[in-house]
Amino acid sequence: MTEDPKLVQLRERKAQALMGGGKERIEAQHAAGKLTARERVLLLLDRGSFQEFGVFVTHRCSDFGMDSRKVVGDGVVAGQGTVDGRLVFVFAQDFTVFGGTLSEANAAKICRIMDLAMENGAPVIGLNDSGGARIQEGVASLGGYADIFLRNTLASGVIPQISAILGPCAGGAVYSPAITDFIIMVDGTSHMFVTGPDVIKSVTNEQVTFEQLGGAKTHNEVSGVAHFLASDEPDCIRMIREIISYIPQNNMEDPPRMESTDDPNRRDPRLDDMIPDSPNKPYDVIEIIRAVVDDGRFLEVQQFYAKNIVVGFARLDGRPVGIVANQPKVLAGTLDINSSIKGARFVRFCDAFNIPIITFEDVPWFLPGTTQEYGGIIKHGAKLLYAYCEATVPKITVIVRKAYGGAYDVMSSKHIRADYNVAWPSAELAVMGAEGAVNIVYRRELAKADDPQQARKDRVDEYNRRFANPYIAAEMGYIDDVIEPRDTRPEVIRALRMLENKRQTCPPRKHGNLPL
Repeated sequence: MTEDPKLVQLRERKAQALMGGGKERIEAQHAAGKLTARERVLLLLDRGSFQEFGVFVTHRCSDFGMDSRKVVGDGVVAGQGTVDGRLVFVFAQDFTVFGGTLSEANAAKICRIMDLAMENGAPVIGLNDSGGARIQEGVASLGGYADIFLRNTLASGVIPQISAILGPCAGGAVYSPAITDFIIMVDGTSHMFVTGPDVIKSVTNEQVTFEQLGGAKTHNEVSGVAHFLASDEPDCIRMIREIISYIPQNNMEDPPRMESTDDPNRRDPRLDDMIPDSPNKPYDVIEIIRAVVDDGRFLEVQQFYAKNIVVGFARLDGRPVGIVANQPKVLAGTLDINSSIKGARFVRFCDAFNIPIITFEDVPWFLPGTTQEYGGIIKHGAKLLYAYCEATVPKITVIVRKAYGGAYDVMSSKHIRADYNVAWPSAELAVMGAEGAVNIVYRRELAKADDPQQARKDRVDEYNRRFANPYIAAEMGYIDDVIEPRDTRPEVIRALRMLENKRQTCPPRKHGNLPL
């Protein structure tokens, strides 16, 4: 029996789409340690769940001989599928086709995916590997970028948006990932920059390599542009799936709850000894976090940037929560420009997507110095304050040691609508530390003392007895309870259960004017 020629034609066209830029370019992609766009999509999604859109799209450019250079799919693989059974939309730029450059046609494919994600209330995941705008199309390709940027902006805070940088991402192309919620980069193969090394050299005479300028480590450690550093592409895909597991489909839903095998009433005696006797001695706050959350599992966000604050996702009694914690082993846990921005961005994400925020506080002050003041610590520190004030999700604060000055107010204090605030017996709530306070309050007395050193010690000891404890704040109602450290997990879980149906709103407005 002769096979239907129309079916033969269909299968041939489908085969062309599967081959992207052809065997040689696929081999070159693999030789560079990279997967193809289609391989990435299939690795990301649940087996057999991918449904592709725009399979046969080709560009419409006829200039520069492009009318004779058409590839089925035109450099973007796009569609929908599931991650752990939950709907997601995904697009992957195909570097084997015209270097993954953006055309008017494949930009329309991406925009269609983003529109469907918004209409159906599901996350959108972008797998970026592109040489930028397709030069042969001129302003049409630039218009395609603008169409994508608009959709990124309108989707912000409505559906989760995750960007993986799996190759080059340069020029205007960087601004789409920059608007999304999380950026993951792969060590050694990812690059992001507005202008490349050659342009920089010609304009400023600076010499810099691709890796130094926009590599994965640069943007994870120095600029803070990226949120996660993957060792290779499979690790990157695993990270995307893990992030998705903590966040809801959209801003109208709650994050996905899982059954927990970790006893919600578990008390951990290790916590009783985690705070050093000396108030100036550092410790690792991540040890506290892991001792409290379900099964010790904590997904840290921006792990390598602004390490004096720790942010990330965990679960308590199976509920996803966002964790914000001062890190005493880095800059004594002080708040500075970078940590304020990092914390504010994370708090706002959690609030946008109904994820409760748990704050572990040990903060002595905002970092002093001309570098911070000239850099705008006032406006940047205000971003973290603004984020906490604006957040209406359940907010629970555990003060484990220091809570000094304006930083006390900022770190989810009762005064800025935190719901449940507790302290460990080691907590110290005051305007400043004893040494600084004594220097100011008793300056004249110390100057007249026969033994200034002993007089200072006596006053410091007195100040610590009176103020270096949580009980004055508790008496005033600023702290709801002082708890044994080992009871932190059950206390926080009980508060979360109480706040499960919390409803709180901000005044009606178009939007606030965040101190940018």
